[in-house]
Amino acid sequence: VHGGPELYRPTLVDDELVAKLEELAPLAPLHNPPAVLGIRVARKTLPGVPHVAVFDTAFFHDLPPEAATYAIDREIAERWRIRRYGFHGTSHQYVSEQVAAFLDVPLARLSQIVLHLGNGASASAIVGGRPVDTSMGLTPMEGLVMGTRSGDIDPGVLTYLWRTAKMSVDDIESMLNRRAGVRGLGGEIDFRVLHQRIESGDETAQLAYNVYIHRLRKYIGAYVALLGTADVIAFTAGVGENDAAVRRDALSGMSALGIELDEHLNASPAKAARRISAENSPTAVLVIPTNEELAIARGCVEVLDG
Repeated sequence: VHGGPELYRPTLVDDELVAKLEELAPLAPLHNPPAVLGIRVARKTLPGVPHVAVFDTAFFHDLPPEAATYAIDREIAERWRIRRYGFHGTSHQYVSEQVAAFLDVPLARLSQIVLHLGNGASASAIVGGRPVDTSMGLTPMEGLVMGTRSGDIDPGVLTYLWRTAKMSVDDIESMLNRRAGVRGLGGEIDFRVLHQRIESGDETAQLAYNVYIHRLRKYIGAYVALLGTADVIAFTAGVGENDAAVRRDALSGMSALGIELDEHLNASPAKAARRISAENSPTAVLVIPTNEELAIARGCVEVLDG
């Protein structure tokens, strides 16, 4: 998942690469350690086969400095390699390319907002196939409210919990990764169950959903402002592809921004790539199934053929 500042291209796996991935574990504690374990098992099981690492941060490696830079002490940031790395890059890149193919428009001509909404969730603003901003940061904890992660949070909350509640750094990190987000607020990460609870009048579930949508709408609006105009908004991943209510509530009332959903198209249970915006909507709203496995396979072929 996390390639840090140096690993941003598909790379043949060797002992040196594995060591670098282990060094990066603190930046993605839920993802890099099990990935390294998988690499070790695969290399031991298939020693005569080349193994390739593809990094989820790679697509965002060349973010504009104003998007990648945190406003903290510059020397500290440089020493500890603190910047916005972004995640779900494999999906964001794949979906943005599929958008261009679906619309039959050159990728270089499109300004897009891609919303990868699964248990983990992230947004990106993409111009001409190149990302100009993304919601996740140094770690996958920043940005949108997620299934178990808080997304954006006042850093003062963390120091307050450490000083006043006497929580350890590990306990705080565990809470933000595993007991926050929709689960932390509503005790549930399955949106199908969440909707059922809301329909039965469960106020806790309703609040969790409202907080999720509120944050998502803020990011969409911010990225429209950043781009000036969005040619396309694309929903992808488990929630983005399958939850019509989330798509509806994320974009409702945005006609002044040129975003208008077609309620009938949005409610369709179809699984293929499809347009769900109204015919007169200046911004095309699409549902694009992601295929990270295919994108990773292409990255592997690129290395092995090269």
